[in-house]
Amino acid sequence: MKVLFKKIKRSNKVALAIYILSILLFIASYAYFAMSIYKLEGIETPIRIGLLVAFFLWLIVYFLFGLSTLVTKKLKRFLVLTFFQLLFFGVLVFASIAIHRLYGKLEMFTNQEYTLYTTNLIALKDVELSSTSKIGMISNNDDIEGYILANSLLNKENLKQEVEYFDDYYSMLNALYNKEIDALFVSSNYVIIFSSEEVYEHIGEETKVLFEYSEQMKTKTISNTNKKLTEPFTVLLMGVDSEKDGLNANAAFNGDTLMLITFNPSTLNATMLSLPRDIYVPIACNNNRSHKINSSAAYGTECVINTIQNLVDVEIDYYAKINFNGVIDLVNTLGGIDVDVEQPDYKVYVKRYGEGKLCESNSLRSMTNLVCMDTGMQHLNGEQALAYARNRHGFLESDLARNRHQQQIVEALAKKLMSVSSFSDFENLLDVVGKNIATNLSTSQMLSFYQTLKNMLIQSLKGNDFINIQKTYLEVYNLPVMVGGLQLSALGYYENSLKQIKEAMNVNLGLKEEEMVKTFSYDYNEEYSSPIIGKGTRTGTKEATVPNLIGSTVRYAEDWARNNNITLHTAFRCSDGVPGIIGDQSVRIGTLVRSINSITIYINQVCDGNTSQTPDTNNDDNNQTQDKPNQDNPSVIDPGLGGPTDSNETDKDNNPDKEDNKDDNKEDNTDPTIPGMPNEGEDENN
Repeated sequence: MKVLFKKIKRSNKVALAIYILSILLFIASYAYFAMSIYKLEGIETPIRIGLLVAFFLWLIVYFLFGLSTLVTKKLKRFLVLTFFQLLFFGVLVFASIAIHRLYGKLEMFTNQEYTLYTTNLIALKDVELSSTSKIGMISNNDDIEGYILANSLLNKENLKQEVEYFDDYYSMLNALYNKEIDALFVSSNYVIIFSSEEVYEHIGEETKVLFEYSEQMKTKTISNTNKKLTEPFTVLLMGVDSEKDGLNANAAFNGDTLMLITFNPSTLNATMLSLPRDIYVPIACNNNRSHKINSSAAYGTECVINTIQNLVDVEIDYYAKINFNGVIDLVNTLGGIDVDVEQPDYKVYVKRYGEGKLCESNSLRSMTNLVCMDTGMQHLNGEQALAYARNRHGFLESDLARNRHQQQIVEALAKKLMSVSSFSDFENLLDVVGKNIATNLSTSQMLSFYQTLKNMLIQSLKGNDFINIQKTYLEVYNLPVMVGGLQLSALGYYENSLKQIKEAMNVNLGLKEEEMVKTFSYDYNEEYSSPIIGKGTRTGTKEATVPNLIGSTVRYAEDWARNNNITLHTAFRCSDGVPGIIGDQSVRIGTLVRSINSITIYINQVCDGNTSQTPDTNNDDNNQTQDKPNQDNPSVIDPGLGGPTDSNETDKDNNPDKEDNKDDNKEDNTDPTIPGMPNEGEDENN
């Protein structure tokens, strides 16, 4: 050993310094690389271990052979070894930096520790707050922006006005517009949330913000599972119209785009369910009071998740809130996507823009700068992709058509993502995603999806479909309902259509075995296409609403109450109306029948001084309507018909002329909401 040290001392001092320095640098870079590669849990574990072993062996080789060349003074060999040593040092440093950068970008949108919540006290434009004013507040004490921050704002601004509590936001807004209250507390996103309803379409111009209060709170963890993405899982995609850059994980938002996806990594099979924003369901965080499903978003992400879980009986593992404007950046970063743009079938729309054209407002909702595209297979840029995903005015199916378009966009994006090959492109994608997505997926969970992505890429390279997407279609029907004093046009859903979709999801998640198909028929004259799950199934119990009994006979009301298991109470009122005919009712038209147990009808009677004439309400001779409901009675509109039918009438789903009927009906009633479309009777040249 002493001899070795003597020989080392006699070696070239410069070479010895380089030797020691290069070893120290390599050890430091190796440790940095080991820390970095450890984070990539689940990604090619054998390769990661192999790399660590290989670089460690190289360190030993350089230590021994480098020392030997120094002692024997073979400087050329020493320089060659040192060159490779420095080269590997550079590789380790570059790889470590790249891994840390990518991991940091993933953490940017998966590790949102705090959320900024904001409440606004708003009033109508012409209303000023005074000491006698009444302020509306939501009664749900779990509502952060509508209740918790609202009370903080009351204390901060020392507001002493009387507070009136409401069960839901629509009742409270209705009270504001009817001037029953002077102001109300609502999320700062209220314009986005409520302007999708026609009655509040101009809420932004009709109201003003009196006070605003914000508070940053620790983000509430919304996760039902710790499973990795190597197991079958569900993910809920929520589209958000955000006025600000970035997204808050739990803050209130509009829920117009809701898509539930199940994915099985073993079979590379996915089911995709788009939920129409107007379907009428119990809202989980509002004491299960029924409302349109998009209203759940006013209470935050957790409310949406719980509401949908209750509806489909499937546990939602993960969610992703996607800023619509982020779709533009994502598509443009990918260089565009290929989509088969559907031909509009609403005749008025087609007449306006021409055959083979689809037009929609731009990303800023501007009607003066429309985004137009040809129909058929098209290569769409970001603005066009967003416009197509939003378009519903050109189609008879309206929101259902829009849901179909959104599924096409998701499928096209998934295919294009598989073509990303360069590190810089991947970095750019993460930058776009980081700004425009909020999710409860952890970084390690996202990395666990690597193996599945690799399998998908292999299938794609083989020329096969990289993923099999089972599309679903929830059959719905028109369901006019009364909510918060407002008559809203909602949608009911057919139970058996939803049942088929639930079964498909459970099979894909491995929770249920698929039933064996024992018969199969095929017509060689027809092109085969995969069936859309749930489509065409219009059976099962339908929701019923309280009709307009005013103007009807008592017998008609008795029959209706008996058929719906409702207790009917009768009372008489002095009236100038037809004696014996119902003049009023205690339950509003459009109220869900299942939500009530009894109803009182008020029968017209003639009053003259202290005498009154009480007709025999059960005698048909005294009733001019002869047991027929008044023509004003509300009707349930079948989505396949385009005209009103009695709620007890048998569905006419097999009517071969129903599409023509829908066209004719819709063409006679120009929809003023179509971008650039004139109102009925309006001169198009104006």
